[in-house]
Amino acid sequence: MATMNISLPDAMKQWVEDQVQTGRYGNSSDYVRDLVRKDQKRAEAREKLQQMVDEALASGIVEMSRDELLARMRLKAKEAVEQKKRA
Repeated sequence: MATMNISLPDAMKQWVEDQVQTGRYGNSSDYVRDLVRKDQKRAEAREKLQQMVDEALASGIVEMSRDELLARMRLKAKEAVEQKKRA
């Protein structure tokens, strides 16, 4: 595993130490790794959302009722939740 040294303002350093003291993290490195993992997941989700927006814009206008659109969105959301549970 690689090592990285970072500089933090005192208030941020204290925050990291406080998070470790809660017992949720073994040390400050565990906390920072957790933050990086969460940021990676957010970036992946943002990228996927942007891809979906781009595809939707490229597909043109679709004649669909509001109810049909909502039903389709609910189905896609349900499928995404089920897929996430399996992962």
